[in-house]
Amino acid sequence: MKIVVIGGSGLIGKKLVNNLRQLGHEVVAASPSLGINTLTGEGLKEALFGARVVVDVSNSPSFEDKAVMEFFETSTRNLLAAEAAAGVSHHVALSVVGTDRLLQSGYFRAKMAQEELIKSSKIPYSIVRVTQFFEFVGSIAFVATEGDIVRLPSVLTQPMAADDVASALVDFIEKPVNGIIEVAGPDQMRLDEIVRLYLQATGDSRKVVTDDKALYFASAAVNDQSLVPSDGHARISSTHYKEWLSSSVN
Repeated sequence: MKIVVIGGSGLIGKKLVNNLRQLGHEVVAASPSLGINTLTGEGLKEALFGARVVVDVSNSPSFEDKAVMEFFETSTRNLLAAEAAAGVSHHVALSVVGTDRLLQSGYFRAKMAQEELIKSSKIPYSIVRVTQFFEFVGSIAFVATEGDIVRLPSVLTQPMAADDVASALVDFIEKPVNGIIEVAGPDQMRLDEIVRLYLQATGDSRKVVTDDKALYFASAAVNDQSLVPSDGHARISSTHYKEWLSSSVN
């Protein structure tokens, strides 16, 4: 089966392309660096010719409110139109658990806009919402840093490994659900604590201070429901955070 992975040169995209090829699929890795651009349409028609499934794991190069909205709206519109013309039968999109609860953030408003465009198209779809990646904990700390202090709320999270994200996406390729699927890590932990453990593991001297008024990625207020699956039906991945820290962080 021919599958096109939009964002195929990124963190998740590279892993997903490799997983699908190992299963014997014909896979096109698509990104601007590879000559396929969903914003301009460059190479899109050729890439989608004969494709049965498109998996969109792309992300905006800018998180500024206007830029990120323009990216997801333009990219998704262009992609869905090209899929319709090519006869693609399944659109799979990677999204984020809690998107609908984090709309103070321009990024999550853009992700919601992306989801709505997918739902309103005539192409069968699966939206796979996943929790925060272990690999982005360092970025969470960076954004929350003031001097040598990292201010974060002590809210529940259920993060997961990028490898597990890519593995989960493979399992949702075959059949559209025409709805939203949630995937999360095996452990619920506090946001301030996962960052504290990360800094300890990396020998970082910054101190994590719990501040329940602090914003998530400096853009959205969060609580114990914001960053975890909305019900008890989420798929649970296998890699534990402390195991990942011990094997992945130098």
